[in-house]
Amino acid sequence: MALTHEGNATLFSASMAGTLRLIAYLVVASVLMVVDNHAHWLTRARYGAAVVLEPVYKLAGLPADAINAAHVAFSSRKKLVDENRELQRNLLLANARLNHMASVAEQNHRLKRLLETQRKLEMKVQLARLIDVDLGPYRHRIMLNVGAREGIKPGQVVIDAHGVMGQVVEVLPNTCEAMLVTDPDSSVPVVIARTGVRTLVHGSRDGDRLLLPNIPVSADVRVGDQLLTSGLGGRYPPGFPVGKIVSVQPDPSGMFLEAVAQPAAHLQRSSNVLLLRDLAPPVGPPAPAASVGPPAAWAPLKPGASHAEAGR
Repeated sequence: MALTHEGNATLFSASMAGTLRLIAYLVVASVLMVVDNHAHWLTRARYGAAVVLEPVYKLAGLPADAINAAHVAFSSRKKLVDENRELQRNLLLANARLNHMASVAEQNHRLKRLLETQRKLEMKVQLARLIDVDLGPYRHRIMLNVGAREGIKPGQVVIDAHGVMGQVVEVLPNTCEAMLVTDPDSSVPVVIARTGVRTLVHGSRDGDRLLLPNIPVSADVRVGDQLLTSGLGGRYPPGFPVGKIVSVQPDPSGMFLEAVAQPAAHLQRSSNVLLLRDLAPPVGPPAPAASVGPPAAWAPLKPGASHAEAGR
């Protein structure tokens, strides 16, 4: 179908208007580029637009920033808590190791003193370790890790590096029980080192005191006097420290003195002890000596006996 003249004119007119508009846009764009290149107007316009839109961008990014900040804060707090716990654990571990080293050093020092005591005594002893302690109001006993299989017998004296601790009262196959000198049923014959006065030391319910009742008023007893085992009774060998007098006063009747002594042995701290194997020297008068006299050959002859028979 042939186009009419009116249709051709309309199409040509629309095409020409679009072309002219495009050329105008290109001219304007060229002019703006030239002007912007010399005067930088568009740069200023973009800067102003950015100033206006920047708060909008920040406002739009607030939720994301808040989430990131919360995440970082939570992560940092968790990390700090974990680091704090790790530091606390390391500190506790270091303190435990330090305390253990101190206790081991103290134990080695005590063992060294025990070995020195053993060497000085020149007696047969048995080293033992405390495995239980019973310090009630009526019983002051300790349990040791040696028994009948090691040759322990009732009555053996228990000492530490400082003095007498007590004596064995019960022996089991692998353990033994010892009564401390502070036990209410304990009595130890002692002598005051300064004056030689002999008396008895009894235990008390306090657990850390020794009692010396019924001391004659005329006896010379002072605070600070050292008490040693006297050897009487045949149980405790003589010369071992028992305690030191800390107070002296008249008894209620006024006829005797009462003294209180502090044990020489470290009853509350000793963890290793020595058991004496040697018995105390015999107490009492010596056995009668064998009768002595001239040789039998020098004895006078009996009536009717020959010299040969007398010399036999």
